Amino acid sequence: MWASALRRALTAAPDHAWDYGDPAGQPRLRAAVAAYTARTRGVRADADAIVVTSGFSHALAVLGRALHSTGVRRVATEDPGLVRHRDLLRAAGLALAPLRVDPAGADPADLPDDAGAALLTPAHQHPYGVVLAPRRRAAFLDLARRRGVYLIEDDYDGEFRYDRRPVGALQAHAPDHVVFAGSASKALAPGMRLGWLAVPAALRDPVLRAVRDLGAEPPAVDQLAFADLLERGDYDRHIRQARPAYRRRRSELAARLPVPPAGVEAGLHALVPVESAEAERRAVAVGRYAGLILGGLHTAGYWYETSDDRPAALVLGYATPPPHAWRGALDTLTELLATTAP
Repeated sequence: MWASALRRALTAAPDHAWDYGDPAGQPRLRAAVAAYTARTRGVRADADAIVVTSGFSHALAVLGRALHSTGVRRVATEDPGLVRHRDLLRAAGLALAPLRVDPAGADPADLPDDAGAALLTPAHQHPYGVVLAPRRRAAFLDLARRRGVYLIEDDYDGEFRYDRRPVGALQAHAPDHVVFAGSASKALAPGMRLGWLAVPAALRDPVLRAVRDLGAEPPAVDQLAFADLLERGDYDRHIRQARPAYRRRRSELAARLPVPPAGVEAGLHALVPVESAEAERRAVAVGRYAGLILGGLHTAGYWYETSDDRPAALVLGYATPPPHAWRGALDTLTELLATTAP
């Protein structure tokens, strides 16, 4: 699919596509992303509001610099959440504050008065896998409007929901206050380095300045190839075909685990509680020796160091093994969990 799209892009690309180009990205891809996100996630943004990035990490680095340039000095992020995201924001000169996550998602009551932005994963929180509850969605949107806070909506796993229709984007309710961020990392591959932002008008110029400063935009040919996939509907078809396969893996994994996994209504990972941080570390170490790459809430640094209540759990990604290796990986995991149980 990707090779065919690349060939078509190389054949049809106009001469000006090979210039340095617009830091916002190829116009054709921006238009295709605007149409795709409107159709699938309800995003309200035209092509001028779209900025193409090299995946979400690049997008967050860009946003961190852009927010800092507008006077933002503190950003709240989910706790637990990806340490990589906290590192990127700190590198932009921003202080951080934790937002506790419970079964209803991130808690807006934790948003400090001096926070100018909050990073959220409302569709499928990573790693807990919960959906941001309607009342909390409304509370975050109210805070954004009243206090001028920017919400960074990381649409993590927004395309992979199995048991119900995906929740709509927060951005649709406050496009002047919400930055919508998506990528092709889960649906295609993280190595594609393709992502996008739907940016409020007030942030567009700061974001483009940050893109120019940081560089690392995806190559023009990759942008045009991805635009081709979106325009032809191939990307949509690929996701529709992938969902049943991942749903089967989810069910097979859940059936083999010693305890019911959490956060599996959507996404490509399961959260498996264990009794202690030591048990978590032991399982991760044994898994590495057996050829399995396992994550853990403690071992992967999901928690803020100041967190009081820090339960332990394994984060099991089930999308990575190729089809021929899936059964063997599942058998190895089952044996590992049995031998490392207390």
